Amino acid sequence: MTAACAACSAVDVGASDAPNGGGAIQLHLPDIHCAACIAEVEEALRAAPGVTGARVNLTLKRASVEGGGLTATPLIEALAAAGHRAQELDPSLLAGQGGEMRDLLMRTGVAGFAMMNVMLLSVAVWSGAADATAQLFHLISAAIAIPAVAFAGRPFFASALRALGHGRLNMDVPISLAIVLAAGVSLMNALTGSEQHAWFDAALALTFFLLIGRCLDQAGRRAARSAAAELAALDVPQAILLTDAGPRVVRAETLAPGDRIEVRPGDRFPADGIVAEGRSDIDRSALNGESAPAPVAPGGAVSAGEINLSGPLVVTVERAGRDTALSRLTDLVATAEAQRSRYSGVADRAARAYAPLVHILSAGAFVAWFWATADGWRALDVAIATLVITCPCALGLAVPAVSTVATGRLFRRGLLVKSQTALERLAEVDMVVFDKTGTLTTGAARLTGSPEPRALALAAGLATASRHPYSQAIRAAAEARGIAPAAVSEVVEVPGRGVEAQHEGRRVRLGHPGWIGAAGDGVMLDDGEGGAVRFTFEEEMRPEAPALIATLKARGLPVALLSGDGEGTVRAASNTLGIDDAHARMTPEDKADWLAARAGEGRRVLMVGDGLNDSAALAGAHASLAPASGLEAARAVADVVLVGDDLGSVADLLITAKGSLVRMRENIGISALYNIVAVPVAVLGFASPFLAALAMSVSSLTVTLNSLRRQA
Repeated sequence: MTAACAACSAVDVGASDAPNGGGAIQLHLPDIHCAACIAEVEEALRAAPGVTGARVNLTLKRASVEGGGLTATPLIEALAAAGHRAQELDPSLLAGQGGEMRDLLMRTGVAGFAMMNVMLLSVAVWSGAADATAQLFHLISAAIAIPAVAFAGRPFFASALRALGHGRLNMDVPISLAIVLAAGVSLMNALTGSEQHAWFDAALALTFFLLIGRCLDQAGRRAARSAAAELAALDVPQAILLTDAGPRVVRAETLAPGDRIEVRPGDRFPADGIVAEGRSDIDRSALNGESAPAPVAPGGAVSAGEINLSGPLVVTVERAGRDTALSRLTDLVATAEAQRSRYSGVADRAARAYAPLVHILSAGAFVAWFWATADGWRALDVAIATLVITCPCALGLAVPAVSTVATGRLFRRGLLVKSQTALERLAEVDMVVFDKTGTLTTGAARLTGSPEPRALALAAGLATASRHPYSQAIRAAAEARGIAPAAVSEVVEVPGRGVEAQHEGRRVRLGHPGWIGAAGDGVMLDDGEGGAVRFTFEEEMRPEAPALIATLKARGLPVALLSGDGEGTVRAASNTLGIDDAHARMTPEDKADWLAARAGEGRRVLMVGDGLNDSAALAGAHASLAPASGLEAARAVADVVLVGDDLGSVADLLITAKGSLVRMRENIGISALYNIVAVPVAVLGFASPFLAALAMSVSSLTVTLNSLRRQA
């Protein structure tokens, strides 16, 4: 084993103990880098009990392990003993669930196919088939309809049973009752030879059109992944514990205050702590939103979830497991998401009042007709027709049909709407809050001012050896001015400090002002002759950002800026954009608390942000949007993702949302008007269950056509 590999190990705290049932287990190997690593990993895995084969992909840093009844934990522990870190790859943790839509489409197809066949048989009965022929056709219809209804109607039946099990009613209760009664009574009459009360076509038509509505509901939104799960995925399950006997692999959750751990470049910190040895640059944008990498030295604090960029560090643990800053942020987001999920849609609120009324009307119709005629079949016929004609199909389509049309139009404008209730909440927005870095800005640094050509050339020569964002900005500025980088030699990048090299026999430096012996921000150049030049930077604003802010303010929407960056950077950005309400050095908790305070004032805020530090605020806001270029956790928790590059479409989003809410309310009004007309027709006995199903379908079509009208 190579020396570099000897320190590479850990046990995955999140490994699954469920047997794989004979399939392949995928393991991520973050530290393998050579052919020797491949051989060592494969040898260790093949020696594990139950393993029949193991293959390592060096490019993907992934191992595929085959065998029967395998679990990930023993494999990871075997690799840890061999000196290699490993983590189980769980695609389902980060992948959306697409099976529900496929399932609904399949059930819709079954219901539609069965409905067409049963209608053909019904036409034969209507055309004059009688006696044994009619009963045979009804029995064939039953053989087609009963299995089809049982299979296709399962989403409604399951939802209704869950609601009844909790002592409440939802829209699926009357829907399920209508389907079951129509199919059940039809089956009984088919078996007894009655020709007047077979409504298999009505049961299937009702199921078919309701499933279309359910498909529209799914098409109108995307299943959003849990941001809390995304944050948990960033948690480091492994750590390299330094002991008197040498480095040892441990689970990160077993670390205790006072333990010393090693963190190499490119690794996330597994715990909160204090740097004991080494210097490096830290990417801590995940937790505090600071766009520039921060240098750390002995005595500096680091947090779980931050990334070590440039130099190896030894860290003394202060907090581990559930006490880390990352865990606290995860809990904060999970709490906010739970609050968001309790927001009920306008159709759901209407259904809570509507569903009991449907049952009362149907039961009342049965009692009245049985009392008036003493004919149980006739009373049941009217009751089922009433139940079918009043089924909230149009009400069920009222919102998803509008959502489907609106989200499709928004997607063509570069906006992907994910949440089921997003359009409703966006229509209510009365304030817009932005993060700065990566949201209103491009996230790229830009050199300000016009440094003297000789100094810029020397700085560019030193910057060539570094991938720091400020080094990239210096190189870009020199290239834009046609200045060639100065020739330097013996270049050394000092982690957390900067770059030093030889130039014309002099030792020159480019880096943190404190390293050069100066104070302040930015980057300093020591030219080796006693001169020092300061380079300052600014982030590039998105070109459409000023116009967007002006448009929002013109529409009467207050705008605020919340950023983790320093006062000077935030002040410069807010002045450029014309935002008066700007706040700097905001932690994730600060942002969430600020939004909670606005909510307490009655504000309904749209939060726009792109970072992990914004995820709690995005989850807790009344509505939220994240750019597609942002961190996955931010995109996961946001109601809307900006797929395109035009941030200016945020204004279009709010306009479309307001128009959509108008259409939703119109559709609910149409549904109510339909029932005002249709219910008396059914109750008075003028509609059979099949005609009731057709009337219900017409109301659904009307709602759909209204939804297709251009939004205001």
